[in-house]
Order: sequence, then C-alpha cells, then structure tokens
Amino acid sequence: MRRSPIRKIYLSVLLFLFVPGALWAKVVVAVSILPQKSFVEKIAGDLADVTVMVPPGASPASYEPKASQMKKITRAEIYFAIGVPFEKAWLPRFAAQNPKMKIVDVTAGIKKRPMVSHRHEHGSGHHHREDSLDLHVWLSPPLVAIVAENIAEALKDADPEHAAEYMKNLERFKREIEALDRELRKILEPCRGTAMMVFHPSWGYFANQYGLRQIPIEAEGKEPRSKRLAELIKEAKEEGVKAIFVQPQFSKRAAEAIADSIGAEVVVADPMAADWAESLIDTAKELCKAAR
Repeated sequence: MRRSPIRKIYLSVLLFLFVPGALWAKVVVAVSILPQKSFVEKIAGDLADVTVMVPPGASPASYEPKASQMKKITRAEIYFAIGVPFEKAWLPRFAAQNPKMKIVDVTAGIKKRPMVSHRHEHGSGHHHREDSLDLHVWLSPPLVAIVAENIAEALKDADPEHAAEYMKNLERFKREIEALDRELRKILEPCRGTAMMVFHPSWGYFANQYGLRQIPIEAEGKEPRSKRLAELIKEAKEEGVKAIFVQPQFSKRAAEAIADSIGAEVVVADPMAADWAESLIDTAKELCKAAR
C-alpha cells in the first residue's frame, strides 16, 4: 500500500520533532551541594539534568535523602562527589542502588589542608583528628577551576558527541573564575591580615587565598564550653573582631554570645549558597566593612 504525500510529510515532522530528543538526551547528573549544581550548569548548559541531594538550609554532615531523591539516583549517569560528610554514609548506598552510575571525585588533584579548630590558623591552632581534612574547597576560586576541569572531563566521557561544547564552556567558566579571583583580591586587599571569626571552620581555603586569619568557634562540631567561650571572647577583643560569621546550617547561639560580649554583629555567610560567586563577593564585602 502506497503512502500518501501528506502522510509522508506527517511522519517526517514527527521524526524531526521526537528523534533528536532521543538522540541528544540530557546527561543525568547528581551532586551533593548547591554550588556544584552551578559548576555543572556552567559547563554543561542545557545538556545536563542536575539533581542536588542536600537542599538549602540542610547540613551536608547529617542530611538523609528522601525517597524521591533516591528514585532520581536510579536514573543518574554520573554522581559528582565533593567530599562532604553526608557522602561517606550515602555514596555506597547510591552505588548499590545504581551500579551503572559513575562516581566522580571532583576534588581529584587538590591537596587538602587539615581542618583547624581553636586558635587562629596562623598561630597555635589545634587540628581536628589526624584524618580530618578541610573539605570546603569550593570556597577558593582557584580550586574551583580544578573542580571544573574534573567535571568537564567526566561529561566528555559520558557524552563525547558534545565534548567540544563542554570544553568551550569550561574555558569560559575558568575565565569567569579568574575574574572573580581578581575582584575578591581587590575587595580584600585593604583588609589583608584581618581575623575572620566564624562558627564553623568552613572558610580556611578562602582565608588562605586572600591573606585572612580564620578563627573558628566550634571544635569538631561541638559548641564551646564556658571556659573556651571566655577564651574566644578575649581573643575576639584582642583581634578587634567586629563581625562574627555564621552559616544557616549551624546554631548561632555561641556566636551571638561572643558578639553580645564584644559589641560585634552576627553576619550570615552561607558556603552552600546556590549563587556561589555572589556569595563570596558578599562575604568579602561584609568582612572588609566590619574591619574598618
């Protein structure tokens, strides 16, 4: 039976509309925290479908994925791991749920620094346990450039047809990272050497990159006891601390107690913010404003 010309045109239109979507399906990706989503989207554009496991305001140390998120894991081709504590418990479960999913360590090639607690990091600081490393690499723009390279390589492997596009986007993103680094240096140059008192020691890489001194309040996830709190108040006065930085994922109680004692303000600086670059710039401006 011969097909009519109209039927042929109709079938051609259907082929045009639906087959490309099947041929050029998005790479399904899962990440742990919001900043990673931003990094993947900078490189993949609309070629990837990204699921974030730890939602805004939740702690990457203790979060437990919901059933709906576990369902998305079964569809993922790549999981971009960044080393947050939540991954230690859940990555083996994700792998068991989806054995075909490739788990990529986006921090490969980065030499991690020890996590430091108590005294400021250029003084007589006490380290956490010997095996405890600072995992907050995404708060240093030059280290994010390495993270971005690892993401691009994994996307190329998963979707070689769009390799050139991934590499072009990577180079564009790296130029943006360099521009961000220059802007942060310009903002923070007048306050180099300033003490940055924080509740959780998330900002070590940021402090090292821009000549700051991080003074953490908590020790190994615990709020300071009375004796240590008195020491921190004394240290904050000696350092001329005018702002204490907290993040939404942790308690503000100890920070507020110190701030009340020295007349400082409590400033929210979220290392898990979706808009990674804007968050770093805002934090830098708040730090220098307080240091005046």
